[in-house]
Amino acid sequence: MKLKKFATAGAVMAVSALTLAACGSKSSSDAQSKQVLHWTESSELPSMDLSKATDVVSFDTLNNTMEGLYRLGKDAKIEPGLAKETHVSDDGLTYTFDLRKSKWSNGDDVTAKDFVYSWQRTVDPATSSQYAYLFDGVKNAEAVMNGKMKPSALGVKADGDYKLVVTLDKKLPYFKLLMGFPSFFPQNQKVVEKSGNKYGTTSKDMVYNGPFKLTKWTGSNLSWVAQKNNNYWDKKNVKLDSISFKVNKSNSTSYNLYKTNKLDAASLSSEQAKQLKNDKEFLTRKNASTFYFQYNQTKKEFQNKKIRQALSMAINREQLVNKVLGDGSSVSKGLVSKGLAKNHGKDFADEAYVKSGVEYNKAEAKKLWAEGMKEIGQTHLDINLLSDDSDKAKDTTEFIQSSIESTLGKSVTVHAQNVPFKTRLTRSEQGNFDMVISAWGADFADPISFLDLFTSNNSQNDGEWKNAEYDKLIQASKTTDAGNTDKRWDDLVKAEKILATEQGISPLYQQSTAWMVKSKVKGIIYNSAGVNYNFKNTYIKE
Repeated sequence: MKLKKFATAGAVMAVSALTLAACGSKSSSDAQSKQVLHWTESSELPSMDLSKATDVVSFDTLNNTMEGLYRLGKDAKIEPGLAKETHVSDDGLTYTFDLRKSKWSNGDDVTAKDFVYSWQRTVDPATSSQYAYLFDGVKNAEAVMNGKMKPSALGVKADGDYKLVVTLDKKLPYFKLLMGFPSFFPQNQKVVEKSGNKYGTTSKDMVYNGPFKLTKWTGSNLSWVAQKNNNYWDKKNVKLDSISFKVNKSNSTSYNLYKTNKLDAASLSSEQAKQLKNDKEFLTRKNASTFYFQYNQTKKEFQNKKIRQALSMAINREQLVNKVLGDGSSVSKGLVSKGLAKNHGKDFADEAYVKSGVEYNKAEAKKLWAEGMKEIGQTHLDINLLSDDSDKAKDTTEFIQSSIESTLGKSVTVHAQNVPFKTRLTRSEQGNFDMVISAWGADFADPISFLDLFTSNNSQNDGEWKNAEYDKLIQASKTTDAGNTDKRWDDLVKAEKILATEQGISPLYQQSTAWMVKSKVKGIIYNSAGVNYNFKNTYIKE
């Protein structure tokens, strides 16, 4: 999923609706309740429409206010959601889910029909979902997404109100993990159609079936609240009365609120992390997420491989992670994050490593730049570098700007464009950039969650890099080699090596984030892949 740039590593759902908190006061209701979690967020919430959401802020919010067939517990363990029982056919192509009785926050019953409607809505080309590709493998999904079949042909059906039947075209080794991801959650058709274009844009134009329900979110404000959902089927195990989030784009502001007990957690800057690393409330979260450059390859200059290679080799990634970030992040070996997946004990990131794809080589960068500029017939390039407007994003774009200009000389000028997270997403999706610092967090623990992004027609491929052999290998991993673990692994390793060698994108680093979290906060479940935060069992111990 798309990550908020240099953000609080997946901190999610709702933020403090207490606008007074930043001014140094708390509401009387907070004072009376011990079960209120005050959390920080560094970016606004883009969308609550699970068919259209693409980023970690939205998905983490959806994960805590909605529920699917399963929930992801500690270490990505599958836990009960709305599926009481699951039956799998002998050939592994048909899944039958017996659903528990549960309700939406408005009192409507949650039924199998809500899943059918949701899935069909997401794969319908009219919805323009950027996450529809995750349904590849569900029967007829590809044909529906390509407009060759109607959404009703998708391999999902309701057998009565509380039995859901899913038919696959091929075995999906990660199918159950997908069912814990928000794109596969149900939607209330009546509410979607009544809200129309407003659906998913404000908290009032939604209904919820998860542990919490979102309130006080207008679609553009920088604070909101998640309140306990009393219609949730397992409400007895939800301890928090509410989670109150407030967007703080400055690490200094966030930490000051933390020190004065107005926040229970704060993400830290590089300098703060160095100073506080021995504090008992300090922690580092390693993410299955990679930050990278995308080049707008509809533009002549970025279609040139040598230009892309030179820009990548001009960046000293070791200095970036150690001197600028300082939060435990590490230099990427490639697009797929280290520790995500192994085969025969070998880490995918190690197997697919191509040194030239991520190395710092000043001399080679200058050589390639000169050759590339000659090939495109230019003597100078002005490059707009798009990123977010948080403190760390600004520090990083400044570092990259300086690195490129000092390495490649007067023939290039880099202009930093730091904009709000939501704006950066929109510009990226519209191709309104030269270079953009993008980020992706694995939706599930498999390399395909990263590598699928850069097939020619994937909606997440904002830079529009294309390579026929890459596409062929990814397709083989999903079809002819899907049932052979080793062959599938080899397909994906070869694909990653092509992406690195051709510099389709330029990996920068694997993200970690440094945090301060109050010791009184217990029961947070954090997963590095998929949805990061699960607050269902979180509580405050005074």
